[in-house]
Amino acid sequence: MTMANQRVSIVTLGCEKNAVDSEVMVGLMEQKGYTMTDDPDLADVVIVNTCAFIDAAKQESIDTILRIAADKHPGKKLLVAGCMAQRYAAELLEEIPEIDGLVGTGEFPRIVDLIERVKSGERPKWTGNPVYIYDEFTPRKTAKGPSAYIKIAEGCDHKCTFCVIPQMRGAFRSRPIESIVAEAKQLVAQGVREVNLIAQDSTQYGLDLYGKRQLPELLHALHGIEDLQWIRLHYAYPGYFTDELIEAFRILPKVVKYVDMPLQHSEDHILRSMQRPGRQRHIRELVKKIRERIPGVVLRSSFIVGFPGETEEDFQNLKAFVEEVGFDHVGVFTYSAEESSLAATFTNQVDDAEKERRASELMETARRVAAERMGRYVGEVVPVLIEGYDQADRSVYVGRTPFDAKEIDGLVYVTGVDLQIGSIVPVRISHAFEFDLVGEAV
Repeated sequence: MTMANQRVSIVTLGCEKNAVDSEVMVGLMEQKGYTMTDDPDLADVVIVNTCAFIDAAKQESIDTILRIAADKHPGKKLLVAGCMAQRYAAELLEEIPEIDGLVGTGEFPRIVDLIERVKSGERPKWTGNPVYIYDEFTPRKTAKGPSAYIKIAEGCDHKCTFCVIPQMRGAFRSRPIESIVAEAKQLVAQGVREVNLIAQDSTQYGLDLYGKRQLPELLHALHGIEDLQWIRLHYAYPGYFTDELIEAFRILPKVVKYVDMPLQHSEDHILRSMQRPGRQRHIRELVKKIRERIPGVVLRSSFIVGFPGETEEDFQNLKAFVEEVGFDHVGVFTYSAEESSLAATFTNQVDDAEKERRASELMETARRVAAERMGRYVGEVVPVLIEGYDQADRSVYVGRTPFDAKEIDGLVYVTGVDLQIGSIVPVRISHAFEFDLVGEAV
């Protein structure tokens, strides 16, 4: 069977950083003549790009691998990539004999070679030290649509006690500004109008390359790209959200006024135990400064409940903090005691049932706050990036405001005539719900 007749399917789990890795693998395989299919049942080779961030993600990865393994027929190959392959390569190969090969977070550019080795009867395990990061010359097949992710850095140098990302993704390493701008121009030439900048900590961008943090300089460079409309920044560390970065948000029209800043908790002793930067006073001062200097800004954050030592009083204070600050978007995670993380050794662990109760309560508080804040859009005209049609009614378009991130936040359902996919149109909002909006193009 020639490469052109070999069908490969990638199942991507986890975060958008994984999604970018999968897109690079697709680009490399298509360059070598492989045919891609979205249906694993039709594929000769199935690659599961895994996540191992928390227990739930690991379980989803294992369940997906086992489901595909159960349907394997002679000649079909099953490969495992990503964080779980990086972290548990030996265990996966021993416990799931249907796996034909593994490639970690730093070796996935060798995916074509891996497939050929597997086809020849080898069972490779490639999980070297993660030092790779793709560039503008790397083949990459992005998902169709007017919005795309750009990975501006890889890895992490922080020592958060709950996190094992540095063990799976390696040390923090930035791409040069010129490389990121070149990739953004390529994406814009393909019809992309919004780029979403991602890294484990975007505010640390450039420190390893330039000797100082260069995120504001990167935003200014991207802002000069013709036909690029929106620049969205994800995962800003509160400890490094500088005045220069706030000013870039304020003065650059293409940088959407959407601050995604995972805070993880509000209580000082929990933040200390997590080894997170700053304390509640500093966080409140930063949020106040951001809102004062960036008119109309929208805030997204994420929080962990049930961290070791979190008392009921701590949790109630966290709920009050989320309600008082009034976040527009909130993600809630239950603490997961990741092996080889420092926090997993702490003795004052919280009961699983209690963690689930707290997560449910905090999410309900966050939903109520979000619904109240969504109401302010009713009657207003807001720009909406048109991304497609409502599956139930193709006379209704679906898009997003600058205040809603791709695949994370809410949608806008838009009535209008002959709207172009990828265009940004003014929409008068008529209804607001918990997460979504409804309006008419004007």
